[in-house]
Amino acid sequence: MIKQYETVFIATPVLSDTQMKEAVAKYTDLIKANGGEVVYEEDWGLKQLAYPIQHKTSGFYYLIEFKADPQFVATLETQYHRDERIIRFLTVALDKNSIAYAEHRRQMRAGKAAAKAEEAPAEPVAEEEPENVEE
Repeated sequence: MIKQYETVFIATPVLSDTQMKEAVAKYTDLIKANGGEVVYEEDWGLKQLAYPIQHKTSGFYYLIEFKADPQFVATLETQYHRDERIIRFLTVALDKNSIAYAEHRRQMRAGKAAAKAEEAPAEPVAEEEPENVEE
């Protein structure tokens, strides 16, 4: 029986952009290799932690929404535990209401992104230089 899940992990803040992309690719590939389907991904970026974790005060947050067999979640979490780049993670099963809310949230974010892209950046107003006045 396939269920839908949402997993969020926090990666150590010392990773480069390339290393972060490699970490994300590792987990999305793991999901796909085990018969799962990645429904949605979102990079939340570098954020401050509410409390220090492993002497770190910030971390890279990343969300992956996926469909998979329930037994796969244990495999995924085992990989999180083994990966020294991951400092925290949480995986939850989504019920029908959560799935509907997640879909609504994705549509709202897509709408905001489209509206933001349509807005043309305003040209800065050039300040006039004062004329030299000789006294």
